[in-house]
This record gives sequence, structure tokens and C-alpha cells, in this order.
Amino acid sequence: MKEHAGGKKAKVVVALSGGVDSSTSAAILLERGFDCAGVFMITNDRAHHAQRDAEEVARRLGIELDVLDLRNAFERIIEYFCGEYRKGRTPNPCVLCNRLIKFGRLWAHAKDRGAELFSTGHYARVLGPGDEIGLYEAACGAKDQSYVLSMINRNVLGHLVLPMGDYSKEQTREMAKWFGLETAEKRDSQEICFIPDDDYIALLEQRCPELSRKGNIVDSNGKVLGEHNGVHRFTIGQRKGLGVAMGKPYYVTRIDAEDNTITLGPKEEVMHRKLWAGGINWLIDRPKSAFRAKVKIRYNSPGAAATVMARGEGVVAEFDEPNLAVTPGQLSVFYVGEGDKSRVVGAGWIDKTARE
Repeated sequence: MKEHAGGKKAKVVVALSGGVDSSTSAAILLERGFDCAGVFMITNDRAHHAQRDAEEVARRLGIELDVLDLRNAFERIIEYFCGEYRKGRTPNPCVLCNRLIKFGRLWAHAKDRGAELFSTGHYARVLGPGDEIGLYEAACGAKDQSYVLSMINRNVLGHLVLPMGDYSKEQTREMAKWFGLETAEKRDSQEICFIPDDDYIALLEQRCPELSRKGNIVDSNGKVLGEHNGVHRFTIGQRKGLGVAMGKPYYVTRIDAEDNTITLGPKEEVMHRKLWAGGINWLIDRPKSAFRAKVKIRYNSPGAAATVMARGEGVVAEFDEPNLAVTPGQLSVFYVGEGDKSRVVGAGWIDKTARE
């Protein structure tokens, strides 16, 4: 346990979302003797139910809770979300929110409160002494969330406490019941927090009406197969809801926002051997030579073996085997094995891909 000279326990601010994971994290840290406080962030106009749950958790645990209205700051996340669709890319707003808001604005607030440590309910682990501290996959791989944490600033790692990284979801709910938390039975949210009813198309068409314009659906030879109602309705690798019948499975292989064209092709045309990524965030010193890694190309990806090379401000990753639907705008995350653990060494936004 981290503590001051003289035995005083370190102060930690816990980001309480109103869910079972963050509330159980707070309860565990209290049981371990930390000096805890909570913080809840308002990011959209629908946050009142989650805020009520966070306030109830804080009351039950006997800790102070600060409520921060970050709706103005969160506009940057929504602008990024819309901007990526305008470019024909598929965004990942949770990753950017973690970097700028949760582990940016909330961590800054924690420091202003005099805290040395910051905690969330994410399923990942921060391990290692001093300068060697690193971000690792959770002990329960099925729930691992290290992917969405991979873009946080490296200098934050030494201040993070992530209790959930050692447990499964089932264990978390059992602990929440033991602590007497009402969130023990609360369902996990599957939605992006700022999108009502998980209808991202409605949000995009409200904020970016210029996206709703008809265009051609073509094959790789340019033959017109049909018509679409906006490139924002498609993502690389999509197979259903294409609006055309081909007699065999066809996939979205290319999205050209400038020409307002969607290209379809058979599965072999959406299998990629190589990716280029930019906006790289290294959680270790920048590697000087190529290295072997497991590369995840989306949140629920199991990862695939690849050779990774830093080039200038970017990265090139070449997979051992073709990978399905490597998608521009999504995050590529690089993991290196350390014994029985898997460490996040860096991540970057996928810019382009190649089949060979």
C-alpha cells in the first residue's frame, strides 16, 4: 500500500461513474486504508441517473463526492467523433475521452484536491516499480480494458490505482454485494455515453446534416451496385445492411468521403496484412528497432502477431497473417509479452492499410 512517511495512507480520488466497477474500486481502496474521495463528471444532458447512483455510492461509503460539469470540455470529443465520420473514418471516442477527460481533466482535479493517486473502475493493471511502471492487460482477459487506456499520458501511470484489474466481472459483483452497494446488480451500459438510445446515425445527422447525401455503392472495378444515403452509415468490414444483394457475402472494403462512394468486395478484399498508424503514444521509450508484438485493432480484438516498426512520428505493423477489416480511425495497440503478462507498449490511430 502506498503511504506517506509516518504511516499516513495516500489520498486517492476515485472517478465514480455510478456503475458497479468504479463503486467497488472505491470500496476496495477504503478497505485497504486509503484516504478516498470521489468525483463524478457530467458529460451530457442525460447524466442525472448516473449522478444519482454515484451520490448514493459516496453516501454509502462515507466519502466526499465532487460533481464536475464537463459538458463544454466534452464538446471536443463530440467534434472529433463527427469529424472522423466526415473523413470516412470510424472513430473511437472512449479512447480520446480517457486521454483528455478522465485521465486529463479528472486527474488534474484530483491533484488540485491534494491527491497523489487516481483510480477508476477499468479492468487493467498498472505494475512495476518507479520508472519501470507499465500498463498491462487485466488478469481476466475477457473483460480487459487496457485497449481503451493505451492513449493516456505515460506520466500518469505512476499515479494510477486500478483495483479491478485483478478480478473478473463476476467477482466484482460478488464484492459489491458484500460491501452492500446497490450497484451490484446494475446492468453494464453498452452505449456511448453521449449518444441517446445508441443511435449514432441520428446524432450525426442532427449535428452534421451534410453527411446525409446519396452516393454510389460500387465494386472494386468501379461498377455501380446500388445507392447509399450517407457514408456515415458504413464501416470497413461491414457485411449486413449494405442495401444491395450480391448472392454471396460482400463487405465494405473502402469508404471515400470525398467522392461519397462506398466500395464493396468479397472477404479477401477486406483482409489486410499491413497498417500504418499515426498520433503514436508510447508507454515505453520509443523503440529504435523493429519488435514483435500482439496488435489489437479494435476493442474486442484478441490481437494478432505482427512485426512493429517505429517510423518517424508513426508506426508500421505487418501481420504474420492477413487480418480482417483493419479500419482507419480505429486504434492499433501494441502488446509485448512479459512472462505470463501482456504489457501495452504503445498505440496509434490507424491511418491506412494494405492487403500485401
